[in-house]
Amino acid sequence: MNDDDYSATELGSHWFQRPEPDPAPDRREGEVLRFGPGVTAAAARRAGNTPTAVQIWHGTLPGTPPPRPPRPRRLRRYAPAALILAAVLVFLAWREYGPRAAVRDVAVTAPGSPLGCDGTADVVGVVRTDGRPGTLTYHWERSDGTRSAPLRETLARGQEEARLHLLWTFHGPGAHRAVARLVITSPATRTAEGTFTYRCG
Repeated sequence: MNDDDYSATELGSHWFQRPEPDPAPDRREGEVLRFGPGVTAAAARRAGNTPTAVQIWHGTLPGTPPPRPPRPRRLRRYAPAALILAAVLVFLAWREYGPRAAVRDVAVTAPGSPLGCDGTADVVGVVRTDGRPGTLTYHWERSDGTRSAPLRETLARGQEEARLHLLWTFHGPGAHRAVARLVITSPATRTAEGTFTYRCG
């Protein structure tokens, strides 16, 4: 190097170090570089003898007793509600389809005084029951040979008496001793009758 080419403000490349080049990447596109011996056969055997996280989580480690089956808590929780519901259903079925009304007594009352011309007699049959619900089936028979069609009376729960009316109308002059008979056909056969007098002229 001659003095003409030397400058005090410029340093030659031999006076300083250049930065080192970047290291080569350990991964190239589509390829992974691995170092070391990998998993040895001894390490694989050791890993096979240790419990896995799944075995620990499920409680299925070798040599431990199998887990007890879960107790039927859900059934026990709903058992009281199911018993109450069953009791209510049995009560409703018994009330609806259980024993029907029983007739205890039947009586007929007729007008006490003679009936006048073209009058109508109100004959009342009184049926006493045990208070259970049900239906009475009955008909009226009259002494003039006529008979009513089958009739029905519905009894509510707690109703211990039913009043059944027969309106019997008379026309024209004459005298007649009238007999009205009440015939209960269901739930049991019972009869009762009442007598009154018609007078006209």
